[in-house]
Amino acid sequence: CVLGIDLGTTSVKAALLVGAEQGQVVVESCSRETLAHTSSLEAGPQGMEQNVWKIIKALNECLAALPQQQLQRVTHIGISGQMHGIVFWKRDKGCRWTECATGPTFEPDEVSHLITWQDARCSPTFLSSLPPPQSHISLATGFGCATIYWYLKKSPDFLKSYDAAGTIHDYVVAVLCDLKKPLMSVQNAASWGYFNSRNKSWNTDILRKSGFPVHLLPEVGDPGSIAGSTGCAWHGIPKGAKVGIALGDFQCSVYSCLTERTDAVLNISTSAQLTISMPLGFQPSETPDPSSAVSYFPYFNGDYLAVAASLNGGNVLATFVDMVARWTEELGLQVQESAIYTKIIKAALAQHDIKLSVHPTIFGERHVPEQLASVTNIAVSDLSLGHVTRALCRGIVENLCSMLPVQCLIETGVRRILGSGSALARNEVLRQEVERIFPFPVVYGKDVDAAVGAAMVM
Repeated sequence: CVLGIDLGTTSVKAALLVGAEQGQVVVESCSRETLAHTSSLEAGPQGMEQNVWKIIKALNECLAALPQQQLQRVTHIGISGQMHGIVFWKRDKGCRWTECATGPTFEPDEVSHLITWQDARCSPTFLSSLPPPQSHISLATGFGCATIYWYLKKSPDFLKSYDAAGTIHDYVVAVLCDLKKPLMSVQNAASWGYFNSRNKSWNTDILRKSGFPVHLLPEVGDPGSIAGSTGCAWHGIPKGAKVGIALGDFQCSVYSCLTERTDAVLNISTSAQLTISMPLGFQPSETPDPSSAVSYFPYFNGDYLAVAASLNGGNVLATFVDMVARWTEELGLQVQESAIYTKIIKAALAQHDIKLSVHPTIFGERHVPEQLASVTNIAVSDLSLGHVTRALCRGIVENLCSMLPVQCLIETGVRRILGSGSALARNEVLRQEVERIFPFPVVYGKDVDAAVGAAMVM
């Protein structure tokens, strides 16, 4: 058995895979909402942080829900998670092992909040004050190294409390393998900024000159390599199970479904990405184009993906649902958000011919952070919840398509779209809009794709 885990922005997912004649097959899967968002004491409303204890609680609940007899057969564990973000901890006090109904497990101990990829504390002015990185990816707010710089300049005492840092999935790997120094994959390192993907090294000279605490930077290894093995049993998983180096959730979502270079992968979960494979041997330029909507993400075996990585995906719909819930509450009524989702999607399925246009970039985009959302072509006939929801779903897909246009896909030989991610799996309106906008056959995956991909890599 191989266990795949994905520590996402809103939920933790786990999948158990076993070998079969037709390849690896998912025999069990589980998902738990983390409900981990919390306020930021230092950054205020610009901060986007999550409570690590709640994330690990959701992980423990996921594993406790999987069959014990299958977990006892696990030989390898693959872990992916939300990229760019950063969590700090004390190496010798980062967790506390306890006994639960399914065996030994751990809880976070001296660990900071997770500052997520959605964090907006680093303004364009702040970022422009930092030394230019030697990297093919432009530095942006929410990137691990940018966040460390922010603490260095705004709250240096905070950094003195910790001697290790990584993504949330790097933290879990470090705990399971009892690593003395965190180990990070090239995928996660590139997503932090100040990392040269060509020579697989941090820009330590540039960072040191500006007083950056380089001792917090993890060691870096190749995606697909083994980080270590479990130091003790964990939820029934035997001691000595091999644990892979933590991977990017996006790369794992792609890995779970991409089989042909003529496929493009469209992933819509909390954020959204549209990606194509670059030719074998491709190397990105040494300096990024900050105005380009397309980035190049390290994949596996030295390959790269060309990615239109939008900050606006399922989180836009979640914000819309939250707005409707708040308005309803202000009117003296109570409606569960889950019920709102169901009703607005049903209403949108009845509306097809709409003039209303929603440009949904409420979270900005990395290449145009100052460009926020707008609504145009507002007519009396298009003001129902169904019309607005349909326009919102259409806008999410059209925004992604504007970043990596259909013409580019055709020119690179794309013949099929593979759809993945929880928002796409659960929302038929989004799927209809994908099929309306893209002139290719579309095949859909499941909402546990990243967890499955993390297991398949192993």
